This record gives sequence, C-alpha cells and structure tokens, in this order.
Amino acid sequence: MVKSEIKLSDHFTYGRLLRFVLPSVIMMIFTSIYNMVDGLFVSNFAGKEAYSAINIVMPVMIMLSCVGFMFGTGGSAVVAKTLGEGEREKADRYFSMFVYVTFAIGVIILIAGQIVMEPVVGLLGATGKVKYWAVIYGRINICSLPFFMLQVAFQSFYNSAGKPVLGLVSTIITGVGNMVLDALFVVGFGWGLPGAALATSICEGIGGLIPIVYFVRKNTSNLRLGKPSHDVRVLFRGAFNGISEFMTNIASSIVAILYNLQLIRLIGQSGVAAYGTMQYVGFLFAAVFMGYSLGSSAIISFNHGAQNYPELRNIYLKSIRLIAVTGVVMFLLAELSGRAVVGFFVGYDSELMKLTLGGYRIYSIVFLMWGFNIFASSLFTALNNGMLSALISMLRTLVFEIAMIFLLPLVFGAGGIWAAAPMADFLALIISVSLIMANRKRYHYGRDL
Repeated sequence: MVKSEIKLSDHFTYGRLLRFVLPSVIMMIFTSIYNMVDGLFVSNFAGKEAYSAINIVMPVMIMLSCVGFMFGTGGSAVVAKTLGEGEREKADRYFSMFVYVTFAIGVIILIAGQIVMEPVVGLLGATGKVKYWAVIYGRINICSLPFFMLQVAFQSFYNSAGKPVLGLVSTIITGVGNMVLDALFVVGFGWGLPGAALATSICEGIGGLIPIVYFVRKNTSNLRLGKPSHDVRVLFRGAFNGISEFMTNIASSIVAILYNLQLIRLIGQSGVAAYGTMQYVGFLFAAVFMGYSLGSSAIISFNHGAQNYPELRNIYLKSIRLIAVTGVVMFLLAELSGRAVVGFFVGYDSELMKLTLGGYRIYSIVFLMWGFNIFASSLFTALNNGMLSALISMLRTLVFEIAMIFLLPLVFGAGGIWAAAPMADFLALIISVSLIMANRKRYHYGRDL
C-alpha cells in the first residue's frame, strides 16, 4: 500500500515527522559528500600536498556559496509562512524573486572569485606546490558556483513546496554522479586534483539545473517558478531572516581559515591535513542535524503562519527528544569508528594517522551538542526571528570558537586546538537553551511547559 503524501498542515507523529525530514537529512548528507569524496580521492591518489590544498581553499568556497543558504533558509521561511496564510500566488512570486536574485549574485561572485583566487590563497598561508594546487582547485570549482548556490537554496524551498523527496532524488543523482566522475577523472584518467574539481563542478551544475527545470513547469508542488515579486522589503526580510545561516557559513569559513593558519604555525602542513579529515567527518554528521532542521523548519513556519500553536509545540518537543538521542548515538559511533574512519583518509601515512586520530577523539565530543545549537538557530529562523538565530550562530562561531582556537593552545599546547570546537559549542549551548526558554511563551511552542 502506497503511503499518502505528507502535507505541512498534517498532525505529525514521530513516524510522520521522520518520514518528512528524512529526505532533507539524506539530501544534506549527499551534499556534504561532494567535497568529502574529492578529499578522499585526492588524498589517496594525489598525495598529502594536494589534499592540504583542498582543505586550505575549501573554506573560501563555502564562504562564497553562503548567499544560497541565506536566501534559501530565510526565503523559504517567508514563503512557507505566506502559504500558511493561504496566499498561494504571492508565495510563488516571493519564491521566484529569491531564486532569481540568488543566481544573479552567484554570477557576480563567480567573476570576482576568478580574479582574486590566487592572492586570496596566498593570504591563507599556502606556499609552493600547496598554493599551486589550491589555486587550480578553486578556479575550476568556482565555475559552478551560481548553480551550487541554487542547489543549496532549493534544499529549503523543496520542503516549503511540500516535495522533500524531489530534493532527495536530485541530490542523490548529483552525489552519486560526483563519486563516479571522481573515480573516472582522478583514478581512471589520472587527472588528480583538477579532475576532482571538474567532477564536483559538473555535478553542482546539474544539481542547480534540476529544480529549475521542475519548478518552471506546471507541477504538483505548492510552488511554481515564474514572474517574480519586486517587493524589496520582502527580499530584505528574507535575507535578514536567513542572516544566521549566512553568518554561520561566513563564520565557519573564517574559523576554518584560522584553524589552518594556527595549525600551520603550531604543527605544519600535516596539521591542516589532519583537520581536513575531522572536517569531512564533521560535515557528514552535521548534515544530519542540518537536514533535520531544514525539514522541520518548513513545518514550524507553516504552523506559525497558521497560528496552529498545539502543532507547533508538538513539533518542538519531538524535535528536542530526537536531537538528544541522535547526538548521543553520533558521539558513540564517532568514538568507536575513529580508527577506521581516519585510516580511510590518511592510512597511508602512519605519523599523519596518529596525529589525526588523537585530535579526532577530542573533536568528536562536539557531536553531543551540535544538534541542539543547529536546531535552536533554525527554530528562530523558521519563526521569522533572524536576529536571535543570528545571535546563536555568531556567538557559537565568531566569538566562542575563535577565542578557543587561540586560548586553548596557550593553556594545553598545540593539542589544545582540537578541543576548540567542543568548548565553543558547550558555551553556545548555554545561550541556545536560555533563548529557547525565554521565548517559549512568545512563540507558543512551550506555552504549557
């Protein structure tokens, strides 16, 4: 028997909630696999210098794509709320405006990025062959940036459109395609790092085109791409509402850059390679929490707009419980599988393996807290309160984590840098819990608690 399609207006049991958010979770996992697969193939088939080059330039690529996160999360909250208010045509026009603006900004950033790539890589501390490879990877990878920004934005809009499975299918196609092309270009053709960059760029382009083709035609979703709104106030409201996701990606990139600079100073290029492995695993685990938050945010925004407060409380309470259990499972999984995971990336170098595994054991503590902080920020974005969402994100990264990157090595030596992320997220957790408790009656998700 075929299960009925889940609607945003439904009552969500645990089973229905998990069914709705699962496509977003898998979608985010496959998105994170893009660069992980590049790193895996390059590390094992092109060597440590090329692997370090990817890890140095990757924060720049993430930073450049953050506009897609901003308009996707912030814009989808506006669109979902408008749908909840019963204004379908207006929601379509808002949706179209956010999509077109995202692509236009992506083209501008692409042109500027090609020009400044080499000097930027130099400022990040890369020298010699590492700098050479980083510039090549960056310039090839950035060619697909406008489409990747669309792919990122649509990860949120798929949920508002009531089509999370479509997003999942699109991401699986591009994710599997990236793996196949990486194997073909890097191993089969022997193109090394440039082949990995080309594989990712091709698949990101496809990932951005698939939703355009679907939404521009007549479809069965809640949304259709067509004539855009010209309401600049709504555009800025969406941008402001998604500012936390924008700043999270900017801040995460800045933090990664500072990590690399500190690691080069304290440990050397091997430290950058070790941190890169932790990041890849971190991206994969964080994708679960980000996917859940993306999937559930559309439901939260819809019920907020419809003023269905009992259902809003229902989603909030179930989310907190699911995130708590998932965090514990992830931490235990990370600790138990550490040697196998690290060996998968850098097993060819015993010294690098030892360095990475030691740091990974400490770094993995962060998985216990990530989910709560990611969900807290997403919750306020979904409730159209970009300010509180941004506050959580900014304190977590730009304030707490940067401070820990510099302070902990002074106290515990070079190895103290691996504890920066867990300590920062612990401090952010205090802020997240405080803001959630302080606003539970204002937004009615905890009125009866």
